[in-house]
Amino acid sequence: MAAQPFTVSDVMTRKVVAVRGGADFKEIVAAMRKRAVSAVPVVEGEGRVVGVVSEADLLRKEEFHDHGLGLQEQLRRLEATAKAGSHTADELMTSPAVTVGPEASLPQAARLMAAHRVKRLPVVDERGTLQGVVSRVDLLRVFLRSDDELAAEIRQGIVERWFPLSRHQVDVRVEDGVVTLSGDVRDASLIPLATRLARAVEGVVDVRSELRAGA
Repeated sequence: MAAQPFTVSDVMTRKVVAVRGGADFKEIVAAMRKRAVSAVPVVEGEGRVVGVVSEADLLRKEEFHDHGLGLQEQLRRLEATAKAGSHTADELMTSPAVTVGPEASLPQAARLMAAHRVKRLPVVDERGTLQGVVSRVDLLRVFLRSDDELAAEIRQGIVERWFPLSRHQVDVRVEDGVVTLSGDVRDASLIPLATRLARAVEGVVDVRSELRAGA
């Protein structure tokens, strides 16, 4: 059997800093600096996520610090100017927060980040309670899997499953995440499938197929 796909819970950071809605500007900056993060979740009650404050939200104050705006520009940039005059997390935050569940796949999390142009996502359970945070760096962690680990997964989950009669003639080599499949197989029609499945293994950088039809 192939290994189960990695989920957000496998790579997320569980020790996270969050702030309450009443946290003031300097408290938020201090929290970000403490964890060296670019955004923090805003929580209420027993940890339910209600929003996110990012560096971009905080920088509104600096952007308009010495720059007076005319009425037309104030109206055009209403949200930005409102945040420039805000002092607490519940005024500064983007709400509702874009969140992801712990069982979501890594591609799903990556698509969410891309669609909403964010670098990190709060991870919440079915009640919306904060469980952790997943960042772009976390999603890339699967590429740190060893070559031996990748080779073993491909051999067990792909070669032995799809080429049971030819498995001893198939060689699986992995170098720096690049997989090379070579050897003779009885059913050549399965070669494209094996290549596609190997490329889908998390942590694989690329696949080179040298498989060919054999006796």
